[in-house]
Order: sequence, then C-alpha cells, then structure tokens
Amino acid sequence: MATTIDIVVPDLGDFEDVEVIEILVAPGDTVAREDGLITLETDKAAMDVPSPENGVVEELSVSVGDKVSAGSVIGKLKVEVSDTVVIAPALKHAPTGDTTVLATPAKPAGESQRSGGVQTLVVPDLGDFENVEVIEVHISKGDQVNVEDSLVTLETDKAAMDVPAIVGGRIESVLVRVGDKVSKGASLAIIEAIVGSAEAPGEKPAPPADATQSIATPPSPRQDAVVQQAAAGTPRELPAIHEAGFSRAHASPSVRKLARELGVDLGQVKGSGAKSRILHDDVKAFVKAILTGQAAGPAGAGLPKTPSVDFSKFGEIELQPLTRIQKISGPRLQASWINLPHVTQHDLADITDLEAKRQELKGPAKERGISLTPLAFIMKAVVAALQEFPKVNASLADDGDSLVFKKYIHMGFAADTDQGLMVPVIHDADQKDVYELASELGELSAAAREGKLKARQLQGASFTISSLGGIGGTAFTPIVNAPEVAILGVSRSSMQPVWNGTGFEPRLMLPLSLSYDHRVIDGAAAVRFTTFLGQKLADVDALMQATL
Repeated sequence: MATTIDIVVPDLGDFEDVEVIEILVAPGDTVAREDGLITLETDKAAMDVPSPENGVVEELSVSVGDKVSAGSVIGKLKVEVSDTVVIAPALKHAPTGDTTVLATPAKPAGESQRSGGVQTLVVPDLGDFENVEVIEVHISKGDQVNVEDSLVTLETDKAAMDVPAIVGGRIESVLVRVGDKVSKGASLAIIEAIVGSAEAPGEKPAPPADATQSIATPPSPRQDAVVQQAAAGTPRELPAIHEAGFSRAHASPSVRKLARELGVDLGQVKGSGAKSRILHDDVKAFVKAILTGQAAGPAGAGLPKTPSVDFSKFGEIELQPLTRIQKISGPRLQASWINLPHVTQHDLADITDLEAKRQELKGPAKERGISLTPLAFIMKAVVAALQEFPKVNASLADDGDSLVFKKYIHMGFAADTDQGLMVPVIHDADQKDVYELASELGELSAAAREGKLKARQLQGASFTISSLGGIGGTAFTPIVNAPEVAILGVSRSSMQPVWNGTGFEPRLMLPLSLSYDHRVIDGAAAVRFTTFLGQKLADVDALMQATL
C-alpha cells in the first residue's frame, strides 16, 4: 500500500534558521532510505538531511538559500508501507549508498527519552552486490544497542563491512544468522527504538573533535579502486595534529566521514563545490594524486608524531649533529618509503664457480691496478637481468599513467663513507666488461670516501645496488631510490648444503634482496628477475664472455 509522508527536518539541537546550501534530489527521483535529500550548513558544520524511507520524491518545498529549523517540512515522499516495517519518525537516520552521512548536533544530556516504536533494521544499499554472506552477528535478543553499534558483518569477494544500527533501543528479535545471504533491504532485526535524545541508552558522549555527532555507515563496495586501496591501509581516524584544520574545513558530514576513513586531512584538500566546499570527488582525487605520485602529501601528513623524550633525565647524553649527507638523504629516503609501496623479494644465488674464477683472476687484475671484487661480477649479471626485464630499469612517469623506459643502464651503488651513505653512479654500465666495472668501482669508491665526487658522478642512476656483503648479514630490505623502481640488496655469502639430486654438497650461496615499487613491478616479475639473476651469477664463464 502506497502512502505519502512529510519529509521533516530532524532535531538540529540549538540551531534554528539553518541555511539550505544544496539540493541533492528532484521531484520524481527514486530514493533509498537514508539517501541525502538536502544539505544544511550552520556556522559550525554542514549536515545532510536523509530520506526517512525508500520511496519517490513527490515534491520539495525548499530551495538553496532557504532557512529551515527542526520540524520544518521540506517536501513529500511517496512510500510503500508493509505490515512488518514501521515508518520511523524523521530523527537520526544513518545514510546508505556510497558516502552520504547525516550528522546531527547532540542535544543536552538529561532530556527525556521515549519509545520510537517497533522498527525493522534492514540491510543498506550494497551497490552492485547481492546475496552477501553474513559472517558475524553482533547482537542477541534483549541487547541494548546505540546508534552506530554494529549489528552484523557482511563479506563480499572484495571487502568486509559492518552494518550499524540507525537508531538506539532494545533488540526484540534477530532475523539472520551466520551463513545467511542477504541483499539490500533484507530484514536484520526488530528493535524497540528509543528516541528523544542524541544518545541512546548507555551511549557514550560524543567526542569533542567536531560540533556534530556523525552516524557511520560502511563504505559502499562501489567506491572506486583508488579509494578502496587507500582505505585498506590507512587509519580510520585522523591524528590529533590535524584535527584543527580538519574541523575548519568546509565539508559536509558525509565528506568528513569519507576523509576520516581514508586518513585524509581535509585542511589539505581544495574544494571544488559552491563556496569552495569540499566534495566527495575532491577527497578521492586528493587520494589518487598521492597514490600515483602526482602530488606529495605534506610532511608527516596522516602520520602520528613520535614522542619527544628528554633523555637527559635518565643519564648522561651527548648531542652530535647529523652530517650534511645524512640531512640530505634522510628526507629522501623517508619520502620514498612513505610514497612507494615497497615489497622485498629474497633469493639465493649459487656463486661457487664465480668465486673460484674471481680468485683465479684476482692476481692478474691486481697487477693491472684493478681490485676485482664480487660486486663487479654482480653488476655484470644485473646488467644482463635489466636487459631481459627492462621494466625494472624504468620509472613511473609524473602523470602516473605511463612508464618511462630507459635505453641506457646507469648503475648506482651504495658506498659507505665517514660522512654517511653515498650513491656514486657508473654510467653506461651495459657497455663495460667486468674489469672496466671493477676499475670504475674502485675509482668512484675512493672519490666518495675522500669527498671528491663530481655532480655527474652522483646523478642519473636507473638502478642501484646496495652491497653489505663485506660487513655481514643474511638479508635486509633496502629502500628504493626513487624515481627508480627497484634496488638490489646483497648480503654476505656463506657455504650451505645444497641437494644436487643424489646428495648434499657444499655450495657458496649469495643472499639477494630485491626491493621494488609494487605499482610498477608485481611479485611474479620480481621473482623472475631474481631467478634470472641467480642463473647468470651461477654461469660465470658465460658472464665473462658476454659481448657488448
């Protein structure tokens, strides 16, 4: 049976004559329960007024610029009424759909509460998903629940989401159990609703960060991939250091909710809406720009500060300033670690024959003034691997939409100096044999230790090797030297028993650690690279005979 109900502005707390700043629907539109209808703005916050039920908008009696108060009728909604679903008063409804959120100012504590009637709590809009499995039920008959308390957890093939209570009250019956499949509109529970205050029985006071109390709903599976990716790895609440800028941002509660879920500081987002209001698309564009490298977040954005400690309280201390190199390299390494999704592939290469050959050639090479180190052989093998897998020698373009493939191979290598880590570069490493690589390695390492490297000798690397083999270690995770997309870590080789098909034999094994930018290189490509590199290192004769 169809009936027409008034759409009423919910309780606005101490606010009256609140301005309508946006109309979100038009007469004739079909809306779902909790879909935003209009957006209001006080001098402290913006808030969306949601649809009280599923239905069709028959008329709207307000326009942008109008002033409304609690109880104002802003339009009429045609709804279907069933015997099992009671139309709820236009009070505190949580939104559904992608991101719409209603935030209602909290009433003063101590106001009387009254029954809001028996209501059916249903599954909100799940986007393109149907028959979603219930993996956890958080309520039982007789439970007292508050607004935003989780009722059930649903799981699609992409994500898990909690369905929250849209009103507080006492659960009369639970209509689902673990393993059930539900879709939009499916009944979850019957509740005796309690209305009349901003807090349901037993509800904790709202946090003071905002002037409004947000009613959360799960993000829709329809959110674009960039937003889902960001949400998977970011905190749901912004650190306190951003709260001041966040609270001053010109954005609706739904936008604030989305920003909090993604760890975005709204103070850093430029709004494209009326009066520079921040829209959902603005937040998503900001996240995408950060993820694709088109924009860099502010220093420390979204990151909590480490504690400041007075160490002198615990004993004698001495302060030593960072070296110039440490001051330069530190921020670059931090920026690379924060902005690049690092993954490290660990592998072992058999260099038994390589080391035997090196020992054989070391004497004659020394007579020519060349120190024939293992790194020279490793570089030669890496050149072959980069030629086989050119993506590892590439860089992500500034627009984030393409790769820059380099026709050259300039090999950077980490050099340990008294002033800190430096990365000299051997240009055109693909045009040099093992002896030439070893000679240039020695010259550049000496220049680095003496502080005599020229600018060109520190620029242009397309790939970097960090070798700790002379010091020790079994494996580590080197940080990619952006804008490169990968770096090879080399640890100390050791004799290990290796099965040859009939028995174990001692082999000299070299640990390899390839860190890579997962936006460009996936796990399969990384392991193919290290496998190919290991094969090249194992066949030293072919490596020495490699033609230019």
